[in-house]
Amino acid sequence: MTLWRWAGARVSGLRVRLVLAFALLGVTTTAVVASGSYFQARTVILQQAQDAAVMSLTDQLAKVYPIAQLPPTQGELDVLAQRLSDRESFAVVVYRDMRAQSSPAPDLLTPELRQEVGDGRIAWQRVSLDGQPMLLIGTQLELDRPDGTSRPSGLEVYSVRSLVPEQQSIDRLATLAWLTGGLSLILAVLLALLAARGVLRPVRDLGRAARRLGEGDLSTRLTVRGADELADVARTFNDTAGTLERQVDELRRMESDARRFVADVSHELRTPLAAMTAVTDVLDEEADHLPGDAGRAARLVSQETQNLTQLVNDLIEVSRFDSGTARLAVDDVDVAAAVTATLRIRGWLDRVRAELPPGIVARLDPRRLDVIVANLVGNAFRHGAEPVSVRVSADADWITIEVSDHGPGLDPEVLPHVFDRFYKADTARTRSEGSGLGLAISWENARLHRHGERRGRLVAGNSPDGGAVFTLRLPRDAGGAR
Repeated sequence: MTLWRWAGARVSGLRVRLVLAFALLGVTTTAVVASGSYFQARTVILQQAQDAAVMSLTDQLAKVYPIAQLPPTQGELDVLAQRLSDRESFAVVVYRDMRAQSSPAPDLLTPELRQEVGDGRIAWQRVSLDGQPMLLIGTQLELDRPDGTSRPSGLEVYSVRSLVPEQQSIDRLATLAWLTGGLSLILAVLLALLAARGVLRPVRDLGRAARRLGEGDLSTRLTVRGADELADVARTFNDTAGTLERQVDELRRMESDARRFVADVSHELRTPLAAMTAVTDVLDEEADHLPGDAGRAARLVSQETQNLTQLVNDLIEVSRFDSGTARLAVDDVDVAAAVTATLRIRGWLDRVRAELPPGIVARLDPRRLDVIVANLVGNAFRHGAEPVSVRVSADADWITIEVSDHGPGLDPEVLPHVFDRFYKADTARTRSEGSGLGLAISWENARLHRHGERRGRLVAGNSPDGGAVFTLRLPRDAGGAR
């Protein structure tokens, strides 16, 4: 299919269309001019041959005019036919049922021609004799009356003249017309190629520049040549590329400042949060002994401090992804044991239906695997419904971990954004239990695992039986070739 698409693009390309347009224009113009000239010249040649033949026949008839007596004898007809013949023509003389012919050629007289001659007109007709074109001209001699008038004598004279020289001239004209057409076609193609070269070079430069710009080379510029429309396009492209480069540089600067600000603030908060965490540990121990509102306030402060600590840790992790400093620390991991440890540490082992085949070993980053599984299972408990299931499977190249619940599932409008940072399916909620970064961090951790061209991925979906399903696929050897 790709080959056909390439061939179709080449056939429908601008160069081919220009060549075809020029060739069609050249051929059409040449055909019209050449055919018009050919038919006009052919008519002139044949008309001249016909006029010359009529004049020759008239001159010859003048020598034998008038007719002495009627009806003539066969001998007189034969003599008349001989006298009207020359090297270029032969004559046929007809009087009623008598006929004389100066050449042994077959009968060429047609009823139509004889009818016109019998009506007293000079008639002519082109015929073929042994494959050669001939001109047949006929007329009727007149008989003088005593009163000085004349009347038709009934004696018909026909002259048969060869048109071979004229046909050769016409053939030469046809050959010249064909040669002119061929040369015109060649000239049209050459002109089309020259025009296509002048038009397509800036177009190709523009296409290459647009591709480089699309690939991220914002310094791409075109060389402006001339002052035509293509030069205006090149100048517009350069102006657009310059504006885009300035805007992207500004956005990158602002993004870099924002990332640096988030990272700096997150790191600065770690020290006071460490102190606050130590204080909340004490408050947790004393909360049950504090009266009413004081106890609730102590537990609230402790919970919010934990949430803030989690948010800061997540922001620090995100800043590592954005800066490109996040790295894997791979090790040979028993996947079933690692998932079991994640569930046990968080107290979920009795609440989760786990299908963990033993003996599945992969080279992964165990800390990041723990973060992914904890986020997916915790998300299932918070937003789905129990029972929550975790299934592990593997083949030669991949391990797959599937986390599902029996809740309402994910709305189709939510699915494209489920891994976006701080995305809330319910925009009316100003806060949520988590930081809003857990799934985004899990997605980044999955992509961080790769082997060659194989990269880990995390996909969200819905089960046909109801409930959300998150599927994690990781290469079995994430520490292999990059």
